[in-house]
Amino acid sequence: NGLPSGSNPYVFNGDFVDRGKNSIEILMILFVSFLVYPNDLHLNRGNHEDFMMNLRYGFTKEILHKYKIHGKKILQVLEDVYTWLPIGTIIDNEILVIHGGISESTDLNLLHQVERHKMKSVLMPPVTIDEDLVDPKKNKIGTTIKNGCISEQLTKREWEQVVDILWSDPRGKRGCFPNTSRGGGCYFGPDITSKILNKHQLKLLVRSHECKPEGYEICHDGKVITVFSASNYYEEGSNRGAYIRLASGTPPRFFQYRVTKTTCARPLYQRVRIMESSAIRILKERMISRKTDLVCAFQLQDRNKSGKLSMSQWAFSMENVLGLNLPWRSLSSHLVKTDADGNIDYMSSFQDIHIIKPAHSTLIEILYRYRTDLQIIYNIIDSDHSGLVSIEEFRSMWKLFNSHYSVHIEDSQVDQLAERMDLNKDGSIDFNEFLKAFYVVHKLDKSNISESSTA
Repeated sequence: NGLPSGSNPYVFNGDFVDRGKNSIEILMILFVSFLVYPNDLHLNRGNHEDFMMNLRYGFTKEILHKYKIHGKKILQVLEDVYTWLPIGTIIDNEILVIHGGISESTDLNLLHQVERHKMKSVLMPPVTIDEDLVDPKKNKIGTTIKNGCISEQLTKREWEQVVDILWSDPRGKRGCFPNTSRGGGCYFGPDITSKILNKHQLKLLVRSHECKPEGYEICHDGKVITVFSASNYYEEGSNRGAYIRLASGTPPRFFQYRVTKTTCARPLYQRVRIMESSAIRILKERMISRKTDLVCAFQLQDRNKSGKLSMSQWAFSMENVLGLNLPWRSLSSHLVKTDADGNIDYMSSFQDIHIIKPAHSTLIEILYRYRTDLQIIYNIIDSDHSGLVSIEEFRSMWKLFNSHYSVHIEDSQVDQLAERMDLNKDGSIDFNEFLKAFYVVHKLDKSNISESSTA
């Protein structure tokens, strides 16, 4: 699309990292371009410009792998850079460009005044402190205390406003309600879009944050456009990428593409099938992480001990345990075996997936269920980023985990787990040993091949 210039300015709408193995190179291209074209290139913060998200989704690991000596310092610098990125852009006083979305309480005037550099991570809400420590003139309710010094954070209201901007998604249903699938932000309906745009005399909201099969999507009566520029997001050939060109007085123009020529000719049904298979894979991993609970639920319904349930009984059990609000009847053909009478062999729910188990099955399911959170805690405990923690630090990790989740794990189980994870018996657990607790094996339907994946 050409280099940035006064007649060809750009807005990049967040999530520059955690999107592949070359995130740091992408980030450097964007930063250098910003230095060369400071008036013609704009960088919005996305929900992945966040050091806590980078711990979870791979960018931290990429930096530490590529920069053995200075990796930790680079991460510290980027942690600060993220906080200074704008959280939104307004074009010609008409078009609002933000990464996620809005809520019924979104106040652009407040967001314009927010001292955004105080927002290190949206995953760390402000902490409540003793009122005697707060300057009432500044009306701050949160602080961070380091080495005896108190540094201010955003207020709870400011923090919530930024979370909504970075994490929310549009939906067809009217109103504003919690975004349960992401655990942050909200789902906002067409009435909320109209309310916020009218309030600030704007005409259009452009956002990203969600993969779309064609690279973009228009909703809310044409007032919301989602643009997603990463093609092949789930698997190669799964989706197109797109960008938008805006010009005064003309409707938006959409440009679609796919990175590799080999996938250009794939018809829509094949791309949908690739996306479906990826989604089914994720769903099966969710099921295996709750296997013990699901089996108990199935057996409660199976009063004759036949090993089979009706479709409605199986669907009820799945929803009751997983709470995902999915069309289980439609999905059953991908998940279980059904006999000629329409009854389901419920143990076939786990027929083509299993966790390689170095510990008690119930404990390993807990490990798998909370794997991303545990990996974050591991990185916090491993303060020197050596990729190695002692057995004592491993126990500290579990104390931290137990203090934040309603899951109790006995000390004896932790000791047993530590012993099993210390594969080379050197008295410490390295990151590779830690991750092997989360290996999942999927059996491919039409071959004898099996493959492993880590969270």
